[in-house]
Amino acid sequence: MTDKKKPVMKQRLVGVTLDEASIGRSNPDVEHERAVAIYDLLELNQFAPVGHDGGPYTLHLSINDNRLVFDIRSEDGTPVVAHLFSLSPLRRIVKDYYMICDSYYQAIRTATPDKIEAIDMGRRGIHNEGSRILIERLKDKVTVDMDTARRLFTLICVLHWKG
Repeated sequence: MTDKKKPVMKQRLVGVTLDEASIGRSNPDVEHERAVAIYDLLELNQFAPVGHDGGPYTLHLSINDNRLVFDIRSEDGTPVVAHLFSLSPLRRIVKDYYMICDSYYQAIRTATPDKIEAIDMGRRGIHNEGSRILIERLKDKVTVDMDTARRLFTLICVLHWKG
């Protein structure tokens, strides 16, 4: 019997942290989204800083002076690159995402399945739009696939949330 191991991808994230000082007080729904996004992100992702052939990587996300900071390091903690992005292009979509998430969380407690499904479809659409914006903003700096962008967008929303 042969032991088939899953191939190890180097161009991926093996650790993600969020700056606790950047995170506002949040509710249990937001904390759950955060935990699931980090877990799913670490399970399967494609993350490759442009011009760097190393990896795997760790990522520390924070907000500093109204800018989103991607602090990318090698697995052993050696700095690779830090990118700062304006939050302006994401502001509207993050606000829309939180409004529809609030509607969704209220609906799952009291609404009919049809109403919940309709709100969830809208929520997923806004989430996908935010993920596409993120891919576009990262394109010359970090290569990510759509699933990785979706999970990163969720984490950016958590950072942006001010309770």
